[in-house]
Amino acid sequence: MHIQDPASQRLTWNKSPKSVLVIKKIRDASLLQPFKELCVYLMEENNMIVYVEKKVLEDPAIVSDDNFGPVKKKFCTFREDYDDISNQIDFIICLGGDGTLLYASSLFQGSVPPVMAFHLGSLGFLTPFNFENFQSQVTQVIQGNAAVVLRSRLKVRVVKELRGKKMVVPNGFSENGMLAADPDAEVGKQVMQYQVLNEVVIDRGPSSYLSNVDVYLDGHLITTVQGDGVIVSTPTGSTAYAAAAGASMIHPNVPAIMITPICPHSLSFRPIVVPAGVELKIMLSPEARNTVWVSFDGRRRQEICHGDSISITTSCYPLPSICVRDPVSDWFESLAQCLHWNVRKKQAHFTEEEEEELLPSTLGTPEPQSCSAASFPLGLQEPADLSTCAVSPESGVRSHSTFVCNQGKSRESAFCRPDQPFLTF
Repeated sequence: MHIQDPASQRLTWNKSPKSVLVIKKIRDASLLQPFKELCVYLMEENNMIVYVEKKVLEDPAIVSDDNFGPVKKKFCTFREDYDDISNQIDFIICLGGDGTLLYASSLFQGSVPPVMAFHLGSLGFLTPFNFENFQSQVTQVIQGNAAVVLRSRLKVRVVKELRGKKMVVPNGFSENGMLAADPDAEVGKQVMQYQVLNEVVIDRGPSSYLSNVDVYLDGHLITTVQGDGVIVSTPTGSTAYAAAAGASMIHPNVPAIMITPICPHSLSFRPIVVPAGVELKIMLSPEARNTVWVSFDGRRRQEICHGDSISITTSCYPLPSICVRDPVSDWFESLAQCLHWNVRKKQAHFTEEEEEELLPSTLGTPEPQSCSAASFPLGLQEPADLSTCAVSPESGVRSHSTFVCNQGKSRESAFCRPDQPFLTF
């Protein structure tokens, strides 16, 4: 059986890329100059078609910049939830923090182009590139000289009973901008689908009561979550909200789905990892006192009532994230730089004098001696009950005493004075 090396995944182009989507963090003045430099380089140096969101060009600093005017006229613009650009983009460049990568994922409900993310935000766990030498790095990506990590996503299907007015409108979108599924798929129900990169969070919302939801795996009830909620995350999301809730961190190449409770009202509810491909279904328990709320990568927050359901499985459309070096090196670099994983002050080494003092002495080892009631620092009442007792000194160690009863099966330990020997019964 051959196990694929994660570092062997490489980016290759069937033909040279011609169009690129640039995603910039909104309302961040510090990104305006990098955004302009990148767009000028892509258009004038590489003769590429650059797509940007329409609201990005509405920034007053861009509108009032006369020098950027000729470049601005060459942009292709789009509006989220209204324009479909999924078949027009060769690769994506993100300028900002991890939120820009999550936003890029939400724009593509099917196949996702390769994503190159520059660290210009606050955390930057998912954005490994630095902007200082962006020209050479972008050139390498255009030439196909880069490693990629395929970050799995979750396919989420929300089925809600129609209450009140119908939500679906003729243009194929619901009133809140979410894509509406085929109305004939579930008679009398509203069906919505999402592609999620980090996690699906079910929480108790504004209610003061514990959430009470049933979790099914492949049709079998596995547990009922009573607490603040539950997180269903990808390996990419294991370093996000799930890590804050006490879950393990999983490399994005591991095919898995994580189930992590949020403040469970139980001492034995540990986070678990299930195989990728299983189907999870989450519903309100019949005895639940209140509804719950669900969000997808921190967006599209909505209420889940009795009769509604959330189905989650691994998506067949992962997000290809371009690496600086390789998937393993980039991931551990992010753990160290962003989360300070296993970072502590180094322990000082012993000097030669201290090492000599700690060497055990082999001379003058006393023979085993019998003991009396006065030898018991714990105050055992009847030493005669312990039929075989002797003093057995340990070389160089005088600070602890261990008591083992041959006849009684009980064990006790305690600190003793330096002048007391090690006692073994």
